[in-house]
Amino acid sequence: MSFNPRVVALGGGHGLAATLTALRTITDDLTAIVTVADNGGSSGRLREEFGFLPPGDLRMALAALCSDDEWGRDWAQILQYRFTSEGDLNGHALGNLLLTALWDRDGDPVQGIARVGELLRLRGRVLPMALEPLDIEGTFNTAYGRKIVRGQVEVATTKGRVESLRLIPDEPRSTPEAIQAIADAEWITIGPGSWFSSVMPHFLLKEQAAAIAQSSAKKVVLFNLPEPDTENEFAGYSAAEHLQLITKHLPDLHIDYAVADRASLAQSPSLKQVVEGCGGELVLSDLALTPGSFHHDPQKLGPLLRHIFN
Repeated sequence: MSFNPRVVALGGGHGLAATLTALRTITDDLTAIVTVADNGGSSGRLREEFGFLPPGDLRMALAALCSDDEWGRDWAQILQYRFTSEGDLNGHALGNLLLTALWDRDGDPVQGIARVGELLRLRGRVLPMALEPLDIEGTFNTAYGRKIVRGQVEVATTKGRVESLRLIPDEPRSTPEAIQAIADAEWITIGPGSWFSSVMPHFLLKEQAAAIAQSSAKKVVLFNLPEPDTENEFAGYSAAEHLQLITKHLPDLHIDYAVADRASLAQSPSLKQVVEGCGGELVLSDLALTPGSFHHDPQKLGPLLRHIFN
């Protein structure tokens, strides 16, 4: 009997794309569930003009799961192609425009994504976590006092300690196919990625968070690579604190494994204890794309996940 586990991958952006690139070497029964709170760049402009889901993170997930042949790779490159001009098309990715066109014509976000998946001969499927665009609001304690910001870009770049996060609207519509995929999964991977804006929304969406907690699937948290104290959202936040932020919103979450780069322990010495407090086992490995890189290497992550799944 062939090894082809049913896997659901939660996240968004480049982190989810790296996870999907690794997972596609293990299974064809793969569902990516993608955040829909992006409000910057091409996605933000299209979202503001049309009121549809921001397409950028969905596009990247689709490109990561294209068929491994000339047809799929070529279409994935076209999907990722970004215009450079002095006009209104400047900065838009072709895949963003294609998804928006299908949604504008047919009015069905899930079907539109599936149509692009057919074009790429997708290995797996891609689903939005919700059927309407979301905003994320964060309350931070900053050097200048308490500050409330709204929007994925604003939350990701605000300097300070996060006090709370919430989604707007308060009760967004979950994607039924995503909830079913979580219920049917044998494994669920969480992260890596922009923690506040790509990972946490999955636990702020109440129906989906409950589905994750209730799922019998084994759960694997993939932590970000450690970063220096820069002006991005990771400054001052360790892997242990990222996991604690999840359990603050979903106290009953049981995890089975947590994967971190070996360098994470220097930044987060309590990580093993926090992981074990959630019922999990900490797995340490060299995961960086290159020495000092902040991006995961799918060629390292794939064999590690295969080992865990087995």
